[in-house]
Amino acid sequence: MGDLFQPTHLLVLGVIVFLLFGAKRLPELGKGLGEGFKGFKEGIKGVTEPTPPPAQPISQPMQQAPAPPASQPVEPK
Repeated sequence: MGDLFQPTHLLVLGVIVFLLFGAKRLPELGKGLGEGFKGFKEGIKGVTEPTPPPAQPISQPMQQAPAPPASQPVEPK
């Protein structure tokens, strides 16, 4: 079985793609394929590399509101 990606095969394939999609849609297809490959590459990278543990938030003591003076009754709102 011969080489599949010979220059003449690639040229015929390019002409077929050009006829099917037209000149206006080819840049959109290229952009979409590039973004798809980029997302796939990032997805594979995430699978092979261990994810770092989530950062623990630094707990700060909560400030309490001052209590109302004891001489005044507290009215519910």
